[in-house]
Amino acid sequence: MSKSDVSDPTSSRHSTTFPLAAAALCDAVAVVVFVLIGRANHHDGFALIGVLQTLWPFLVATAAGWSIAYVYAHVRSSEWFGSDFRPARIIPSGLVIWICTVAIGMVLRYLLHQGVALSFIIVATIALGLFMLGWRAIVAYAMRKYF
Repeated sequence: MSKSDVSDPTSSRHSTTFPLAAAALCDAVAVVVFVLIGRANHHDGFALIGVLQTLWPFLVATAAGWSIAYVYAHVRSSEWFGSDFRPARIIPSGLVIWICTVAIGMVLRYLLHQGVALSFIIVATIALGLFMLGWRAIVAYAMRKYF
């Protein structure tokens, strides 16, 4: 690789990105796994309505996190019609999406009287951080992209 390839943003090394749909799916799977593990540990069962009742606040929060990360990427972008939105990157997108998932998810649970004990907030923050940032770290390593 020549020196010009390293500084050229259009070179193949810099243009390889993780597909948006795959990144969204990975976040959704991370939230579903978190909910299913939690329900199993509390012996709440896996009835569809119960799983969905626990799941939807966190999925909505994840979507909100994606929206906030997307807008942030556009605001800091130097291009009019492009953006630096890379949801598979840990910094800043992954952190924004993770924090929004926990914070907004807990607010929705509180508003719906689903319970937001401090111990649950701590466990949710750690588990969702591990799942949501973990897959991003694996992708970064696999694609040889350093964040």
